[in-house]
Amino acid sequence: MAFVDEAKFFVKAGDGGNGCVSFRREKYVPKGGPNGGDGGRGGSVIMVARSRLHSLIDFRYRSHFKAERGVNGMGKDMHGHKGKDLFMDVPVGSVVKDSESGRVLADLCHEGDIFVAAQGGSGGLGNPHFSSSTNRTPRFATKGKLGDEHWLRIELKLIADIGLVGLPNAGKSTLLSRLSAANPKIASYPFTTLEPQLGVLNFKDQEPCIIADIPGLIEGAHEGIGLGHTFLRHVERTRILLHVIDASSETVREDFQVLESELRAYQADLVDRTQFLVLNKKDLLLDEELQELETYFSGLGLRTLAISGLTGDGIPEVKDVLEQTIDALRLQDEEQAKASPVEAVDDRPGGMDITEQD
Repeated sequence: MAFVDEAKFFVKAGDGGNGCVSFRREKYVPKGGPNGGDGGRGGSVIMVARSRLHSLIDFRYRSHFKAERGVNGMGKDMHGHKGKDLFMDVPVGSVVKDSESGRVLADLCHEGDIFVAAQGGSGGLGNPHFSSSTNRTPRFATKGKLGDEHWLRIELKLIADIGLVGLPNAGKSTLLSRLSAANPKIASYPFTTLEPQLGVLNFKDQEPCIIADIPGLIEGAHEGIGLGHTFLRHVERTRILLHVIDASSETVREDFQVLESELRAYQADLVDRTQFLVLNKKDLLLDEELQELETYFSGLGLRTLAISGLTGDGIPEVKDVLEQTIDALRLQDEEQAKASPVEAVDDRPGGMDITEQD
């Protein structure tokens, strides 16, 4: 299945139903009063974040989303039914923006988060609302309001516990295949990976976590070179960064500087997150050469993990370090939650009933 992480789409909420002009017509009641019903409210277009989705592939086949119109009011004080809401399931991590201004309208980063992309129009009023002491037989009602409609843009920022970053052909896809059951395309030429890949990393004593292989970055990525913006946004929400470096490269030190500079230029706090340096292809180095590199990067305050993606040497140690780190971060989250409990609130906009209607 193709990976799609941005799309432009149109939403149209349902218009409100019209109010009705009607009068009582009963035997022995020659001048019955008004009894026109109100129009029903139009349905809204509602986006719901779902963790089971990992791509915006559905937007490739559909770009227009329209909710149901409210039913017109009828005589005998019969109000029109509300139009059916249209629910759009989107991946957790979706950011919704105004298509023209680029203003962020919603950031759906938790399971079940909702955003009303287009509000349904209110129903029109029937003629009983306009009856008065001077006008007992109002012969007019109001029309329903138009539902919202506009073009929006949606971008997906993957929510993963661990992000693999590195220059092209550093061995990120191989490492992902070693750490998880993912089966990314692997070859010995740059830019084999053209889209983010996700895998599930299972631990011995911890709940599993999500690991993401971000396509290779190049110098100037923070300016959009090589689709840099498209790739970099997927590391914004990762808690742990694994910098994967080809230890056999003649420019290994410079490669790391390029990688760190691009991350810092894109978003300064990325380099302050929990991170490890993975020196890949250790099987191509002498022990003295590898030790020299480890000493150099340790001097920069980085913890290094030497591996061979080809042979699997060092992979168990990487898993152990990640399990310990994830455990510490989750414990920290629990302590913070206890220290500052958040009261449950109903975050449904405007008290809207978002229950699916038949």
